[in-house]
Amino acid sequence: MARRYDSRTTIFSPEGRLYQIEYAMEAISHAGTVLGVLAKDGVVLAAEKKVTGKLLDLSAAKDGGYGGSGEKIYLLNSNVIGGVAGLTADANSLVNYARTAAQRHLLMYNEDIPVELLAQRMCDMKQGYTQFGGLRPFGVSLLYAGYDPHYHFQLYHSDPSGNYSGWKATCIGANNGTAQSLLKQEYKDDIEVKDAIGLVLRTMSKTMDSTTLGSEKLEFAVITLDPTTKEPKAKIYKPAEIDALLQKEGLMKKEEDAEMATA
Repeated sequence: MARRYDSRTTIFSPEGRLYQIEYAMEAISHAGTVLGVLAKDGVVLAAEKKVTGKLLDLSAAKDGGYGGSGEKIYLLNSNVIGGVAGLTADANSLVNYARTAAQRHLLMYNEDIPVELLAQRMCDMKQGYTQFGGLRPFGVSLLYAGYDPHYHFQLYHSDPSGNYSGWKATCIGANNGTAQSLLKQEYKDDIEVKDAIGLVLRTMSKTMDSTTLGSEKLEFAVITLDPTTKEPKAKIYKPAEIDALLQKEGLMKKEEDAEMATA
């Protein structure tokens, strides 16, 4: 039945479904996991990297660019970090659009864009791609972790249909069901960033497809308030800092065990 109604984004099936959007969601469910946790003093994002070819030049990722490593976690504005799951090329296009929207708001109002407004701007465009012929939906879901003076720290999720929602803790990409159930059990409303970091890393270690947990498979970012300026401070971790975090949480042993097995 689906074959008669899935050739165009603009055609509803008799059950009221838009199959192309459902297929886009399916593409996201095979992508690397992205996990976000909202704490009372910040937001934590972690992502699983899938591209780990031995001949891939990772020198830029090791140095750590200002806007992220260019695969899973990006700086959208000084007060918002984005984590993407899905087609990387589509994600690059959306990240550029989000950065432009944020700068346009800054130019017009002389203040950082509120987090929900940025999510709305992105979803307005994504929804347009589900309504006009000759276009296909973006095969990307995003997590927005940010801060604004109105609602303080926030975590939003948007999907290819143009829907968005606010979350205390959520996960997109592969194994998101397992991660969601783990987060439901362990999340507390008064959690602090240092505990949220531990929760995120433990959850990632249980849900990632790879057997080892190390900086070559993981991206990590935290947004907090600077204690002196009271301005939001986004930090995208470099590989050495991720390894140090994993060691601190006692999650590096899997990698050491693997090395011992191969020796």
